[in-house]
Amino acid sequence: MRNIIVKVHPSKSNLKKKDQLAWKIAEIASDKAKINKDAVEMVINRIIDNASVAIASFNRKPVVSAREMALAHPRKNGANIFGLNPKIKVNCEWAAWANGTAVRELDYHDTFLAADYSHPGDNIPAILAVAQQKGCSGLDLIKGILTGYEVQVNLVKGICLHEHKIDHIAHLGPSVAAGLGSLLRLKTDIIYQAVQQSLHVTVSTRQSRKGEISSWKAFAPAHAGKLAIEAVDRCMRGEGAPSPIYEGEDSVIAYVLSGPGKKYVVPLPRVNETKKAILETYTKEHSAEYQSQALIDLARSLNKKIKNLSDIKKIIIETSHHTHYVIGTGANDPQKMDPYASRETLDHSIMYIFAVALEDGAWHHVKSYTPQRARRKSTVRLWHKIVTRENKKWTKKYHDSNPKNKCFGGKVIIRMKNGLTITEEINVADAHPAGKRPFGRLQYINKFKTLTNGIISKNESKRFLKTVQNLKNLKPKDLIGLNIEVIPKAKSRLIKKKTIF
Repeated sequence: MRNIIVKVHPSKSNLKKKDQLAWKIAEIASDKAKINKDAVEMVINRIIDNASVAIASFNRKPVVSAREMALAHPRKNGANIFGLNPKIKVNCEWAAWANGTAVRELDYHDTFLAADYSHPGDNIPAILAVAQQKGCSGLDLIKGILTGYEVQVNLVKGICLHEHKIDHIAHLGPSVAAGLGSLLRLKTDIIYQAVQQSLHVTVSTRQSRKGEISSWKAFAPAHAGKLAIEAVDRCMRGEGAPSPIYEGEDSVIAYVLSGPGKKYVVPLPRVNETKKAILETYTKEHSAEYQSQALIDLARSLNKKIKNLSDIKKIIIETSHHTHYVIGTGANDPQKMDPYASRETLDHSIMYIFAVALEDGAWHHVKSYTPQRARRKSTVRLWHKIVTRENKKWTKKYHDSNPKNKCFGGKVIIRMKNGLTITEEINVADAHPAGKRPFGRLQYINKFKTLTNGIISKNESKRFLKTVQNLKNLKPKDLIGLNIEVIPKAKSRLIKKKTIF
């Protein structure tokens, strides 16, 4: 690995392409690095994981809306839409839009946390859609996905967006563009321009994850993937981009992030070095924001130890800066304590999540979020007894540069009415690679079977799992097999509204 110093340069310095971050990203996207066996297996795991949550969200309203928009853009030799008959094809950018929304809707796929947040699995729908439309092989797809993960993970390590209230999809646009460059074996200069265009058009604010959180949280990554596809297409036609997009005098760093005086350090593999960043990422056992995963596991265990939850006087969760300020009381969002809040808001409220997991001793991607569940009187009382606070020890663990030492949990202090105090802590979620029950292929398959049960047939389940586990050997004609068709009774009705498309 190498550390790339990224800072603003005045226009008169005429910074050379080879010294720009976008060029260095493009170099690794166009190199001939050997692929790592474990990384390939993880790509397969993440395609299974994406399919699980996409099918589970098939009939949720944002997913239906995105799918109907995509269906208005048919293409004979296009890409598939998750859940539909594979003979139905649409333009790849619209397939990426529909499938990206389906993958993101339940907040239930993979994550990587460092200087910023990310869901690297958001790269997959766009890269897969282009692979289907352009007749790429399974090996081409693997290389594209590995590049997408490599770029996004390392941007997340080096550049913090959230401190400037910029949404994390600003790292996703460039990573998808780079992944598509690897997939299509594009020249370095084309990828360089596409990375810059993709960043330029995917900068948006974090208001999408603040206050009353709407369905846009699911649409945002899909939108970034769609924009990245369009950017790559333009650059393949010879068009250019705002340059240098990271280091320029009026660039993203200069006027959106920390300004001309800031130096960022972005780690990247050397040219032709094996891409393995996907192995540093982790998926979710529970459908909720990643920083709540470990605390859900802790709440489940505490459920067995506290006989009467009404005897609780107060619950204090000591945790990292990110957890406290994004999903905790440090966010100062009254919506996070509101029983009438949206599902998207509730899955970003550790107070709500911990209360429900503590009461139920379990967590469910549907049942734990129903309006009836959120408004249960006992839950509301318990929920409103919970506060979070930052503990610098947990913030330091969160940012540890060694992936094996990173922690995303916290310490829970429960004060009972009788004066007793119960204190327990957890470093990482049970499903984390360093957790009690790390996710392996079997767990990914079990998650897939659980989430798709009653939505796809057993034969379709077996067919998909057999196909995806042979990913490296798939021919271009076989990539259609990575789509999954739901059973007829699971198909949704159309939303009957007058729209543009």
